[in-house]
Amino acid sequence: MQRYAAGPHGLDWASQPDPFRRFAGAGRVNLPLMADNLSTRYKDIHAPERVQVRPLNHDNISVLLELSLGISAWKQYEGSRWALRCNPSSGNLHPTETYVVCGDMEGLPGGVYHYQSFDHGLEQRCACPLPVSGGVLIGLSSIHWREAWKYGERAFRYCQHDTGHALAAIGYAAAALGWRIRLLSHWGDEQIARVLGLDRSQDYAQAEPEEPELILWVTPDGSPAAEFEALIPLVRTAKWRGRANLLTANPQHDWPVIAEVATATQKPVTPPEPNRAGDWPPLRENPCEIQAATLIRRRRSMQACDGNTAMACDAFYRLLDALLPRSDTTPWNTWPYPPRIHLLLFVHRITGLEPGLYVLIRDELAEKRLQKVLLRDEFDWRKPADCPSHLAFFRLLEGDARQASRTISCHQEIAADGAFSLGMLADFSRAIESGAWYYRRLFWEAGILGQVLYLEAEAAGIQGTGIGCYFDDAMHDLFGIRDSRWQCLYHFTVGKGVPDTRLQTLPPYGHRD
Repeated sequence: MQRYAAGPHGLDWASQPDPFRRFAGAGRVNLPLMADNLSTRYKDIHAPERVQVRPLNHDNISVLLELSLGISAWKQYEGSRWALRCNPSSGNLHPTETYVVCGDMEGLPGGVYHYQSFDHGLEQRCACPLPVSGGVLIGLSSIHWREAWKYGERAFRYCQHDTGHALAAIGYAAAALGWRIRLLSHWGDEQIARVLGLDRSQDYAQAEPEEPELILWVTPDGSPAAEFEALIPLVRTAKWRGRANLLTANPQHDWPVIAEVATATQKPVTPPEPNRAGDWPPLRENPCEIQAATLIRRRRSMQACDGNTAMACDAFYRLLDALLPRSDTTPWNTWPYPPRIHLLLFVHRITGLEPGLYVLIRDELAEKRLQKVLLRDEFDWRKPADCPSHLAFFRLLEGDARQASRTISCHQEIAADGAFSLGMLADFSRAIESGAWYYRRLFWEAGILGQVLYLEAEAAGIQGTGIGCYFDDAMHDLFGIRDSRWQCLYHFTVGKGVPDTRLQTLPPYGHRD
């Protein structure tokens, strides 16, 4: 269908959600701002042998949260002021909430904490000496209303994109500390909700609920993960404190399909997933010498491209290489699922590479299957002469693809004015054979890809932007896709951003000082 998904006809600014969740009455642990003391360079994140392993303590947990989910800057224009964060979000609406579950450590008693990014602190929801040692659990949830306020029915998948971005952001921050991170893929949503306290309806009253998404195990030394069987009996009988704040007093719209999809895609307890990343050659070293903390916090979603700047071919190939799922490379070392997403590219301005339509295949076994999916007689499936041998990157059709890219991305100029743009094509039906719960993980994988694109673009001296609005049927027609078992889930563009000089940039935590 050549139409937009259902959404509000205009923005009701009076009901704009509060971007910060708080729990009134919860205990409070202030966190120090210490990310500037981290010496790890961005290039070292992919060379863990060069990263000093920091001890697991209150201060370094603070760094982990500051560089993954904390505020990166404030923007101000005339009478308006808004926060940007290290983890990207559709429309800068930030539906993702974060929880820390830990045992007793110096400066941080054992229990369940909510991370309050506004002033970088932890709200203790549950005080309990939990059997968690050698690491911490990081849980993520989504507040659908934050996205639905602006985007209507599209909100659910945008929340899932943001979960994937946040997962990767935590992975990068952990790698900068020399820590390991693992997605506990076997946990079910019910177990996550119980451990994090998301099922405590009495603590939300009239406030917007939170949907459990995932839980991570973060450790400096590979200690075994804490499991829900040991935690749930303790947190159920422990003392909980805090009531969630109401984000919008009088919402004007309701999108029942969001709740229907959320219910349909809830995950049960499943067997653990082994890491199935491909056996690729080592990722070539990034020449970027910038400190990881600096690059992570300066990441922005560009609002416009200059329409002129080309990207060097060598930098382009390295960026594509970073998208391959290696088991020893951040952030793919935390992703246990097989690669289900491949990239359909609109190349506009890559030095030495003809403009046109291209494809990057991220699974060594999927090339023949995709040749049967991308069906246009004109496609020549030609590999560029200077392309690294291990990259399954093919030119399909030479020509100016700017107009097509712009039109398909809901007529947004940014899709045509960069060095390249792309759509993420998912092996949809095969993925959800595991269960409807895999639907969310497809979007998480897309969000992880987006986070890699953001940071690798920054490291190359340019910028990126996720594009959530696009005409998927038109995209399928252009690439000759007639098989409904494959679906586009996310678009992205990379180029030289044009800064908006009207905006004033303020430090992230100047208000705390």
